[in-house]
Amino acid sequence: MDKITCIAYLLYKSSKNPDIREHAIQLLNGDVSIRDLKRNTNIQAHMVIVESLLKKNQIDKNQVQQFAEQFMYLEV
Repeated sequence: MDKITCIAYLLYKSSKNPDIREHAIQLLNGDVSIRDLKRNTNIQAHMVIVESLLKKNQIDKNQVQQFAEQFMYLEV
């Protein structure tokens, strides 16, 4: 899995806040960038936690794949 997909997954799973979950889905679909999220004061703390978890490699690749399959929008 690529870094952005993993960050989107961790961001989605780290919060029950619907706004943060929406930003995670937007990140997954390329509607918002990691840089934009780091600038958003409402999400900065979550981004720090998520990136530290990613560096520690504490992530289940199968769950990341299921998240991507569920929330990635495909344009045909």
